[in-house]
Amino acid sequence: MCFSAPASLIAGGALSSAGALSLKMAGKTPRRAIAAVPLVFGIHQLMEGVVWISLGEPRVHAAATVGYLLIAYVLWPTYLPYAVWRDETGPRRKKALAWFVWFGTAVSLYLLFFILRGPVSATLLGGGIAYDVPLPNYAVIPGAYVLATCGSCFVSSHKYIRVFGMALIASLGIAYGYYLHAFASVWCFFAAILSLIIFVHLRQKPLA
Repeated sequence: MCFSAPASLIAGGALSSAGALSLKMAGKTPRRAIAAVPLVFGIHQLMEGVVWISLGEPRVHAAATVGYLLIAYVLWPTYLPYAVWRDETGPRRKKALAWFVWFGTAVSLYLLFFILRGPVSATLLGGGIAYDVPLPNYAVIPGAYVLATCGSCFVSSHKYIRVFGMALIASLGIAYGYYLHAFASVWCFFAAILSLIIFVHLRQKPLA
């Protein structure tokens, strides 16, 4: 979790276990992509745990910071719409989701450029970690990021994927309203916990 190293590591371990079970439930089907979401969030939280505990080791801290940002800023805008697309069975919705994948890829590449150009940093503030990435057009990119990630969930024909999207938007509002100083860290934590909805989704029959 964003609030302490132990919480990040515990959440990461629990989500990784849930993700492994989700993958087993999905089997060798297209649903494996969506089933892996809790596992990736688990790895992400474990990485933030390393960011917390590596303050005395500059190289490890820098590597963990970049790794965390690559998942948060670069992986999710492409992977989440891709996973929702792979899980979709309706041809019309699947076609619409393909556009989200391409849009998310463009957002990911844009953010990747600025992360690699740097400098990026992670600073511990009261009860959270503030990640700094030097981005231009800061008023536009967050909206594009949210559209690519959360927006794709609303196109899904599956009930619990749509619920996941609504929960992501709600948690975004909470993180922005109460934890603006560590927004990326806090929202990613909330999203990680909410990814357990994917586990529920995999246990249900697809619903329109």
